[in-house]
Amino acid sequence: MDFWQVLPVALALVLIIEGLLPFISPQRWRAMLLVVGQMENRAIRGIGLGSMVCGVVLLYLVN
Repeated sequence: MDFWQVLPVALALVLIIEGLLPFISPQRWRAMLLVVGQMENRAIRGIGLGSMVCGVVLLYLVN
């Protein structure tokens, strides 16, 4: 498959997965946002970095 065919599919899957929690449990999603809003920037960056590393490893394993 071409990159330009895969990119919209990947973005669509991200949007679907990101939308699951607010759709299924808006109260828990709101509570999670309040907790994240109280976290330090360093902790949020660490979570973001961990997520990106997991994504890169998963892509490496799949390909």
